[in-house]
Amino acid sequence: MKKIILITGWIGYIWSHSVVAFEQAWYKIVIVDNLSNSSLETLENIEKIIWYKPDFFEVDLRDKNKLEKVFEKYNFDWVIHFAGLKAVWESCEKAELYFDNNINWSNILFWLMKKYWVKNIVFSSSATVFTSDNKSPLDESMQTWNCSNPYGTTKFLIENILKDLAKFSWFRVMNLRYFNPIWAHSSWFLWEDPEWIPNNLMPFIFKVATWELRELKVFGNDYNTIDGTWVRDYIDVVDLINWHLKAYEKLSPLNPPLQEGEKKWFFKTYNLWVGKWKSVLEMIKATEKIVWKKIPYKIVDRREGDLDEVYCNPEKAKKELGWEAVISLEESLENSWRFYNK
Repeated sequence: MKKIILITGWIGYIWSHSVVAFEQAWYKIVIVDNLSNSSLETLENIEKIIWYKPDFFEVDLRDKNKLEKVFEKYNFDWVIHFAGLKAVWESCEKAELYFDNNINWSNILFWLMKKYWVKNIVFSSSATVFTSDNKSPLDESMQTWNCSNPYGTTKFLIENILKDLAKFSWFRVMNLRYFNPIWAHSSWFLWEDPEWIPNNLMPFIFKVATWELRELKVFGNDYNTIDGTWVRDYIDVVDLINWHLKAYEKLSPLNPPLQEGEKKWFFKTYNLWVGKWKSVLEMIKATEKIVWKKIPYKIVDRREGDLDEVYCNPEKAKKELGWEAVISLEESLENSWRFYNK
């Protein structure tokens, strides 16, 4: 019998890839999304890949009554929680919106999970939980507090809520932190194409390369880095999703559901990056080599909440789960460019 997994926020860039990967691995996926920054076209494209439509419900997670109807209909084994607002700069301007949406969404979801005895969850966290006092490469032993932006604060708070739920309500939690996924699905039916202005660097670069945008805005060149622009780690989305699937399949059978009253609790955190990093200007130059043209850019003021360097040591995931990224940055950029040309 298929395991049934609830995925929240599924129509986003990374999350839609997760739906395909888990369906192709013979799990049944039930998906909820409020379509706030995505389109039902993604559902149609998923159908083109897997030849059927997954069960989908247009539900805002803050609507407890509608969400509970989904829980009543299915006997879920796991939840993969992706839903949430995620733009660092926007969270600095609209902190109260991020606290209301991200934390309230999650608390209602967790309440229903507990009510219906769904205790297994994979949570999509972020490197933004680390304080600026931590120097890259970041590892899982470093303290997380005093975040540099409200988005990071929401992820930090949800991580700690889940840790308490693991300790006192028998939840089993896989807490995954990652940053800057790039490229599209090999079918070319799924890609990063948000309804609003993109938050990540690579969609901007390729929109400039294809003349959809006139120039790239580089937010600051006075950071304490190799060339003054901020530094990040980039991971191919296929590597990222393969890790989700591997972590689920490896940890799930080793940890049967806890019975009420047991003392043991399960909360695992993994940083998920390649372990190789590039500055904004280095990413522009790397893309120029692939597209055979100059990428015009303009230096503008810094955005609030951006740190100098954010990249990690991925050794824990490699040691404990046997996972490491296999797709190079150059290959990801080449595949991206072929997709955009198509």
